[in-house]
Amino acid sequence: MKVFRLDDLEAERAANEGAYLSFLRERNMSAGLYALRAGELDPQKPHAQDEIYMVVSGRALITVGEETTHVARGSVVYVPAGAPHRFHHVTEDLKVLVVFSPPEA
Repeated sequence: MKVFRLDDLEAERAANEGAYLSFLRERNMSAGLYALRAGELDPQKPHAQDEIYMVVSGRALITVGEETTHVARGSVVYVPAGAPHRFHHVTEDLKVLVVFSPPEA
């Protein structure tokens, strides 16, 4: 078993001064914590893996392919491998749990 505490992950991410912290890598999946400040631009490019985003806190819009929706705490979004996607119009600091399958390269 591996157990992670969101507060600890956020502190580590902030200490490394990056938007993304990878904290789990297994044979079939990996996970990380992604954060964007209100008004910040999301520089993501399509990934080679399927991914799931679970919004831990904040508010934004997300566009996946041609579809756009609002996301906030508790939102879960599936993004298929290769699909263009990005968060935008971040109105409250955004923290997102990210799961990749297979693991992020």
